Amino acid sequence: MYTDMHWWTKIRLEVLRGESSKREILRREQIHWETLKKILQHPEPPGYRINTPRDKPKIGAFLERIAQIIDSDKSLPKKQRQTAKRIYERIREEGYRGKYTQVKEAVRELRRIKREVFMPLIHRPGEAQVDFGYALAKVSGVLKKIAFFVMALPYSDAFFVMAFERECTESYWQGHLRAFEFFAGVPQRISYDNAKVLVSKVISSHERRLTDGFLKLQSHYLFKEHFCRVARANEKGVVEGVVKYVRLNFLVPVPQVDDLNELNARLVEMCRQDMNRRLRRKTATKAQLLQEDQAAFLSLPLSPFDACRKQPTRANSLSLVRFDDNDYSVPVAYAHHEILVKGYVDRVVLCHQQKVVAEHQRSWAKEGVFFNYLHYLPLLEQKPGALDHARPLADLNLPACFDTLRRRLVAEEQKQGDGSREFIRVLRLLEEHPMAKLEQAVQKALRINAHSRDAVAQFLIPAPPWQPSTFLLDGRPHLRQITVNQPDLSAYQILLSKGGPL
Repeated sequence: MYTDMHWWTKIRLEVLRGESSKREILRREQIHWETLKKILQHPEPPGYRINTPRDKPKIGAFLERIAQIIDSDKSLPKKQRQTAKRIYERIREEGYRGKYTQVKEAVRELRRIKREVFMPLIHRPGEAQVDFGYALAKVSGVLKKIAFFVMALPYSDAFFVMAFERECTESYWQGHLRAFEFFAGVPQRISYDNAKVLVSKVISSHERRLTDGFLKLQSHYLFKEHFCRVARANEKGVVEGVVKYVRLNFLVPVPQVDDLNELNARLVEMCRQDMNRRLRRKTATKAQLLQEDQAAFLSLPLSPFDACRKQPTRANSLSLVRFDDNDYSVPVAYAHHEILVKGYVDRVVLCHQQKVVAEHQRSWAKEGVFFNYLHYLPLLEQKPGALDHARPLADLNLPACFDTLRRRLVAEEQKQGDGSREFIRVLRLLEEHPMAKLEQAVQKALRINAHSRDAVAQFLIPAPPWQPSTFLLDGRPHLRQITVNQPDLSAYQILLSKGGPL
């Protein structure tokens, strides 16, 4: 009743405006004199107030011990820090005889007053922050965990997002490369956490031993780096907030895409649309403020960074090269040769002496073997007996006309030689022609009962249409002075006469 604002205001109006006496109010409302005194002193109910804290004799002697436990837990992961219940159990063993409630209140208060206070920071144009986040996406019908790279510009609050299979050196490189292209420049200074991909060793709070991968990227783009103190993510709080924003706004509901290229196209478009927003306490939209960021950027280098991890190796006897715990094929001509592997986020390029000899889509799984059947056709021609058991051709689904061609070649094998080798020679035409064209050529050859490789090849080389040609003397005045005599056909009879010059 005493906290009813309507009742409180009514009494104040009656007494302070002289409409009722204090004695009359005391008698009518049946309240104590001290209560009326409080009503007249305060425009609204002040609530319960205590002048001096109550003594807590049972918990008081253990407050220092509780504070010591809380301080010792700060260096531990949050999930392994002691709860109020566990602290209560520990101090009971040390002699505490009070209730759990007092311990719980003491722990809550000590943690509150010991909570860290942060300094508001100024963000200048031309600076950036980088971080990785994780989310679920359904890619080709499979629900999987993906990593997404985020570069945020604290001054304009513009950001760039790109999804990857995982967080690694190549994804950091590719993320920077695409972000710099998106922002049309290179930030002067970029802040990072202490990811192992970037930092090989934390020497002190301000000194790091950086990985070669990060140094290559920095050497190419010439930006300055800043690494946060360990477990101090607040030093790059802008990008931390953007990671959360992207997860909740760009990746909810769970995106369903055919591949990461489709997802990244969506993310880039969302980043562009987000440029139209104006955040609280900002004087303009992100797109407008980005122009000030860009004015402070470094220029993009003339050539983009080659965002691949390079690894020298050697192709084995099976014409396979191992990279990132997967095997990729090269043409059999390069078996036992030195190969340079260039691993990008989406593909693996295999080179020999600066020449690209093979290229595969990159696999992020482990212990896979990836063949290109074209690499093995020259070897198969030398070893035709392996045709039905060649592993590189196991998943090759040839059109039905190829089966017909092979059956006819096998039937003719006794008369005309090795039909399997001839069939392989037909397959080798795939080295220069697409499957669709070769299929048409085989069908045409079958219709005229021509089964050899050369016959099939004739239908892959269309003859140009015949047109009569006339030799003109226009522009050749020197040829006009030449006279060509009419031929004497009777002279050829000498060749047929007996005893003529032969």
